Amino acid sequence: MRNLRIVFMGTPDFAVAILDALIKAKFNVVGVITAADKPAGRGRKINESAVKKYALKNNLHILQPTNLKNNAFINELETLNANLQIVVAFRMLPKIVWQLPKYGTFNLHASLLPAYRGAAPINWAIINGEVKTGVTTFFIDEKIDTGTIILQEEVLIGENEIVGELHDKLMNIGSKLVIKTVKQIELNKVKPLKQPEIEEKAAPKIFNETCKINWNASLNTIYNLIRGLNPYPTAWSTLINNNEEIKVKIYGVKKEFEAHQYKIGTIITTKNEIKVAVTKGFIKINTLQLSGKRKMDAKSLLNGFTFHGNALMQ
Repeated sequence: MRNLRIVFMGTPDFAVAILDALIKAKFNVVGVITAADKPAGRGRKINESAVKKYALKNNLHILQPTNLKNNAFINELETLNANLQIVVAFRMLPKIVWQLPKYGTFNLHASLLPAYRGAAPINWAIINGEVKTGVTTFFIDEKIDTGTIILQEEVLIGENEIVGELHDKLMNIGSKLVIKTVKQIELNKVKPLKQPEIEEKAAPKIFNETCKINWNASLNTIYNLIRGLNPYPTAWSTLINNNEEIKVKIYGVKKEFEAHQYKIGTIITTKNEIKVAVTKGFIKINTLQLSGKRKMDAKSLLNGFTFHGNALMQ
C-alpha cells in the first residue's frame, strides 16, 4: 500500500465537501491551495474562500498563490513533498504544478466527461434539458478536462430539478467518488481510460447575458434556463411596467402548456398569481426579485406592487 501525502486544491463550497470527506477518511492532507483573499460586497470587506475557512478550522497548511508559476510558490509546494494532488473547482494548472507529484494530479469534474467540459457543467446540463449527468475523476493533462478517466458515476436529473439541488446531489456523490479514487491510487489499482471521441457538449463560463431570458424561445427552453440558473447566478428579464423599466430576477417557476392569443411576454396577474405568456403556454412565476427589493413569492409582491394593463417582460 502506498503512503499518500495529498495536496488539495479548491475554492468554493463544492470543494469543501470533498476536502471534508478526505479529512474524515483520515487521509494525510499535507497542504491546501485555494484562491487569494479578495474584497467583496459594498463594504469591500476581505473575503476568504470557503475552502480557506474550512482549512483554518482544521489547522491545515494553506497556500494562496496569485501566480501558479511563481518560483516561491513552486518551492513551497515542493517542500510539502506531496505524491498526489486533488483538484476540485479550482483553476487551470500549469504543467509545472500538475506533473509534480509521483502519483499524478486528478480532478473531480461535475459531468460525465467528455460531455460538458468547462466551467459550468451543472448549469448547462439543466439548461440543455439533459435527463442525466454525473461526476468524473480524471488525471489532469495539458488541455481542459481532457485527461484519462479514472472513475465515473451517473446521476439522473429530475424533470423539475433546479441547479441548486443538482449541485448538492453531485457534491455528495462526488465526495464518495473521490474517496474511492484515492483508495484505488493508494492500492495501485487504477486503470485509467482515454476519453472517448464524441461530439462535445460544452459548459463555458456563464455571463450576465447568458442569464437573460428570451421570451420568444420555446416554453421548455425558457423553463430549463430558469431552473438551470436557480438559485445562482439567476435568470433575469426586464419588466416594462407603464413605461418604467425594472430588472427582475426570476427563481422558482412552473410551466403551463395552453393555447392563448396573448402577445409574447405579456404579464397576466390575479390576486395570487403572476404568469408570462410564451409560445404555446405560460411561465408561472412563483419566486422573484425586483431590482432594489428583496426576494419574495408572487403573492407577497402582488400585495404591494401594481402591474399595469400593458405590463410586459422583455
